[in-house]
Amino acid sequence: MHRDNRTAACAVPLFPFLLMLVFALMRSFRFPRSTASIIKGLALMVSIIATSASAQRTATPPADGVYDLLVGTYTGPKSEGIDVYRFDTKTGAATRVSGAQTVNPSYLVASRDGRFVYAVNELPGDNGPATQRGGISAFAFDATSGQLTFLNKVSSDGNDPCYLSLSPDGRYLTTANYSVAADPGGSFAVFPLEADGKLGTAVLSVHHEGGGPVKGRQDNAHVHSTVFSPDGQYLFAQDLGADKLFVYRYTPDGSRGLFGPTERRYVEMEAGSGPRHLVFAPDGKHAYLTSELAATVTVFRYSDGNLTPIQTLPMTKPGFNGQVAAAAIHVSPDGRFVYASNRGDANEIVVYAVDPANGHLHEVGRQSSLGQAPREFSIDPTGHWLIVGNQNSDTAYVFRRDVQSGLLDANPTRLDIGAPVDFVWVSPS
Repeated sequence: MHRDNRTAACAVPLFPFLLMLVFALMRSFRFPRSTASIIKGLALMVSIIATSASAQRTATPPADGVYDLLVGTYTGPKSEGIDVYRFDTKTGAATRVSGAQTVNPSYLVASRDGRFVYAVNELPGDNGPATQRGGISAFAFDATSGQLTFLNKVSSDGNDPCYLSLSPDGRYLTTANYSVAADPGGSFAVFPLEADGKLGTAVLSVHHEGGGPVKGRQDNAHVHSTVFSPDGQYLFAQDLGADKLFVYRYTPDGSRGLFGPTERRYVEMEAGSGPRHLVFAPDGKHAYLTSELAATVTVFRYSDGNLTPIQTLPMTKPGFNGQVAAAAIHVSPDGRFVYASNRGDANEIVVYAVDPANGHLHEVGRQSSLGQAPREFSIDPTGHWLIVGNQNSDTAYVFRRDVQSGLLDANPTRLDIGAPVDFVWVSPS
C-alpha cells in the first residue's frame, strides 16, 4: 500500500533480527567500553532505521501496474461516501469498481498492508449543530475485489475532524479536530487500533489554546493536521488558528505518557499565516509546510524532534491580488520535487524543484487544476501520474507527470466525481 507520506507501519522482520544480533554479540564478547558504546550506537541506529523503514516502505508494486485508488468525498447529491477505482499506472486509466456509504469521508488513510481503511466523518460541517461530534469510521478492504466492508465507528472527540495519521508502529490512529464546540479551540485525539482493524474509543484528547490576527479564521485554535516524524518518535500538530506547529514526544511504552510536550513545545510561525499541512522529505532531513491563509510554502531542516525554518516561498504569482487558500502538499516518490495546491481564485498546483544540497525549493512550473477548490491531490506510487480533486466542481483530473522535469501535462483525463477531496493508493498484490 502506498499513501504518499501517510503510510502505516508493520513489522519489518529483518530489523528486529539485526537488533537482537547486535546485543547477542555484546553479551558474547568483552569489548572495551568505547567499543561497546559504538555498538550501542549502532543498535540505536538499527532501531531508528527499522522505525523509519516501517513508516515509509510500500508494498511490492503489482506486476500489471494496476492499483486500487480510493477517493474520499464530501457527501451530497453526487456522492455517497468513498469511491473505489482501478487505476492503471501504465495508461492512467481509472475505472470505478465499488463504493461505500459514509458521511463526509474528507480524509482517508489505509493500513500499510492495505487490509483496513479509516475515514473521518467530518461533522457537523457548515450546517450541522455545533454540539454534534465528528466521527472516525473503520473499514475492512479487500484489495483484490475492491470492496469495502464497514467495521465500526467512534466519536472523533471533537468537531470537524479533517486529518488522520497512523503511528509508525501501527498501534494508534490520530485525528485532527478542526474545532471543539464545547471547549472552543481545536484538538487532536488518539485512538487504539485493534487486531481486527476496529477502532477503540479515544484514549487521549489534547486541546490547544490561542488564536491569531485573522478574524473569523483564527478566533481560536484549529488543528489541521497531525504528522509523525520519520523516526517515529514525535508527532507534529499543525494549528491553523494559533499559528504554531506543536511538537509531542511519542512514547508508547508509557514511560513519559503516550504523547507529551517536548521541551521546545512548538514552532511559532508568522502571525496570520495559518499553518495547514506538513510533509517530510523521503530522506527525513527536511519537511515542507503549506500555510493556508498566507498561501506560502515553508522549508524546514529536521533533526531529533526539531524543525528549523530555512526558507519561505509565496505560492502566488507576483502581482496576484485574488483570494488564496493554500491546501495540500506532497513530495514526489524520488524526493526531487514538491507539489502544493492553492485554492481561492488561483486553483492551481505549484511545482517546486528540491535542491539536494540544502532542501531549498525553487519554482519550476504551475498547472491549473481545471476546476474550483483543489483541496487535495496525490501522486501515484510510480510517480508518473498526479490526480487532483476539485471539490467545488465535482471533477478530478489525472495529469501525466514528467519524472525528469516534474512538470504536469496540460491535457489530463477528467473523472466526474461528486466533491472529491482525498485519495489513497492500495496495491492489490
